Amino acid sequence: MKWRTAATLVAGMAATTALIATPAQAAGAPCSAQAKACLQLHTNTAWLMDNGKVTYGGVPVTTGRKGYATPTGTFHVQWKDIDHYSKQFNGPMPYSVFFTTNGIAFHQGSLKVKSHGCVHLSKPAAVTFFNTLQPGDIVQVVP
Repeated sequence: MKWRTAATLVAGMAATTALIATPAQAAGAPCSAQAKACLQLHTNTAWLMDNGKVTYGGVPVTTGRKGYATPTGTFHVQWKDIDHYSKQFNGPMPYSVFFTTNGIAFHQGSLKVKSHGCVHLSKPAAVTFFNTLQPGDIVQVVP
């Protein structure tokens, strides 16, 4: 009898645990259906989307350090550069997808070091964002 009760308890806990999800997992990406790219700052997560459905991600990112915050809002992809080099910060920015008029981009970068406002992605994620996003596409950045 004790075995059946313990087994029932464990099964019940497993079922309950399976139903618990983070808000991002429960609702999908937290951006509008118009967004082609979605970035959530407080979870350090980014997604690619098509008509409100997630097509890639969520992937981990790092964003702006103190004094260089990644801006929130709705933006449009401005331009892309597969082999960009920042003269301002003296560093490579491979697979850059610029989405602000002042140089903020998704690009390959360290997932352990915060940026000067850009969105660092792993190489596979940066390649996917670069290949998917096109000038004019909507990027939403939410807190």
